Amino acid sequence: MDNGFSARVLTDSVSPAGIRLTTMEVRFPRFVLSEFNTHRVLSKNSASSRAVPTNKMIDRALENPAMPVEWGVNKAGMSASEALTEEQAEEARAEWLRARDSAVEHVRNLQKFNVHKQVINRVLEPFMWHTVIVTATEWENFYSLRCAPNAQPEIRVAAELMREAMNASQPRTVGIGDWHLPLVQDDERDLPIEQLKKISAARCARVSYLTHDGKRDIAKDIELCDRLLTDRHLSPFEHVATPANDSEFHANFRGWIQMRKSVEERVGQPQALR
Repeated sequence: MDNGFSARVLTDSVSPAGIRLTTMEVRFPRFVLSEFNTHRVLSKNSASSRAVPTNKMIDRALENPAMPVEWGVNKAGMSASEALTEEQAEEARAEWLRARDSAVEHVRNLQKFNVHKQVINRVLEPFMWHTVIVTATEWENFYSLRCAPNAQPEIRVAAELMREAMNASQPRTVGIGDWHLPLVQDDERDLPIEQLKKISAARCARVSYLTHDGKRDIAKDIELCDRLLTDRHLSPFEHVATPANDSEFHANFRGWIQMRKSVEERVGQPQALR
């Protein structure tokens, strides 16, 4: 089993005012997603367990389950300060895997009743790895809290990888009128900008530049974008942004204006984006 954690910069931009906007893809255990989501200054979209076939979820849980990275001794307070002995930790890992096996058994039983995957997949979530697309201009508070020694170990590992990835990345200058376009590939950048914006938003919603069939399909991306607009699922439009003429906050970004703003202004007229 690999340890499952990863963080990579997808798109890194800096405005003429010197304000950096970074989009990353991050992978960590699903059981710390709620802590990650408390940071409202970050724009986020996640892979949904509702969309994954149950048998694929079972395979993932069996082949590479998400597990705690540290096994601490129970005490008062939110974090442990002392680790179990190696022998105790080994027993704890074995018990965790037995819980995983039990969850898989219950899911398979629920499949016999033809229960929809949006229900039974939830039983497997504690044992799943989770991928998030995250974009922000403000990172200091997140790193201060989540890289700290008393942070939940699993989110601390992810945050440290994110900080390392950002430190290693060199942002590209994006001028006024140009756009930060996560998941748009280099060989696509000659397409009309309105198409590129829609492609980027759709891929952020899907959390991949590939379709669920594992193919790159621009027509499917544009179709998904239009469906997001029709259904009023607007969070993916936050990752696509253009530099502002100031250094003020616009929604949760400083010095950048999200595509979501123009989408919300036109949301009653979805044909305006077509």
